[in-house]
Amino acid sequence: MSNFDTDEQDEKPLDPVLEKVRRKMVRLQIVSAGVMFISLMAVLTAVVYKVRHSPTPEKAQTEAFSIPSDQPRAANVHLPAGFKVTSTALSATQILFYGTTAEGQSKAYVFDLAIGRVVAEVTVAQ
Repeated sequence: MSNFDTDEQDEKPLDPVLEKVRRKMVRLQIVSAGVMFISLMAVLTAVVYKVRHSPTPEKAQTEAFSIPSDQPRAANVHLPAGFKVTSTALSATQILFYGTTAEGQSKAYVFDLAIGRVVAEVTVAQ
């Protein structure tokens, strides 16, 4: 232990030129650390902002489709004559009608409540 203490006490001062270089290096290190810290904080702020202010897909669809509080939404679906519905499915603002046409062909129709019309007609090949 005494060896370490004597080494620190016997340390000679640096040459003035080397001391100047050391001070510049310490200053550069402090400035670099500050810039890195500010950059990191800017990135974290941007990420938090994006997460808090970006609408979720469900929220975006809900905002576009509003239901009056005093009455339910009324809509008419115009399916082809002779179309027999065998099953339906609901997803957010879209309803899927699956069934067969008068000719016996399997089809699916997607009706969007937000815009009030059929948005897709799918023929199912067997």
